[in-house]
Amino acid sequence: MAHTPRKRFGQNFLHDHNIIYNIISSIQAMPDQHWVEIGPGQGALTEPLLNEKVRLDVVELDRDLVVLLREKFKHYPKLQIHSADALKFDFSALADEGKKLRIIGNLPYNISTPLMFHLLDNAYCIEDMHFMLQKEVVDRICASPGSKKYGRLSVMMQYYCLAELLFYVPPESFDPMPQVTSAIVRLVPHQQPPVAVNDISKLNRVVTQAFSQRRKTLRNSLKKLIDEEEIVALGIDPTLRAESITLAEFARLSNLLQDL
Repeated sequence: MAHTPRKRFGQNFLHDHNIIYNIISSIQAMPDQHWVEIGPGQGALTEPLLNEKVRLDVVELDRDLVVLLREKFKHYPKLQIHSADALKFDFSALADEGKKLRIIGNLPYNISTPLMFHLLDNAYCIEDMHFMLQKEVVDRICASPGSKKYGRLSVMMQYYCLAELLFYVPPESFDPMPQVTSAIVRLVPHQQPPVAVNDISKLNRVVTQAFSQRRKTLRNSLKKLIDEEEIVALGIDPTLRAESITLAEFARLSNLLQDL
């Protein structure tokens, strides 16, 4: 059954067998582990995952692909196919009590960031996540303070997860060929947050405000939220820009915010 990639779903199907082998080698799937694949497409990763004897749930939005997948993998009893929007899907409902899910997916570029944060709402039931993303997004997730790529996504993702760039994937590995290079990232949710944060929404507010005017110093970008004297009292230089502030320092700043 042929399937024409749909632009509105951001479909770029992986077909490079070397890249597929590298992904499967990197994730170290073991028999009877419970995996969830987001956006399986035509099954480029689905089949090798099933061949590792895992229990697999896949979530696919495109109904035509759901039909294709059900026919292609009808003889695999450990596969469950969900015709659903991953942004609205309750991933925690798949997890058995006391056991965690392992997540994998080639995420459409236009929904990758909100989808990752949706998953992190259920981080307690996730062991790790391996995603194919736009290289630029992975570089931002993994960026360190002082880098021009360091921003809100870096700080917030690193609060939730240990992030590791595994390798890059060239455009010619896909059909149709995207205009950007992709990358594989491993995200491992922290068992305990790496810093003390009283309210995650306040951390997000401070980080968002600081990076919304990233060329301004903290004293100017955060002046509506925090006084300069309070910044100094935390041992943070108010003349620094957001890209120089660590996660720990952002946590201390956010803990100053009063309830509104």
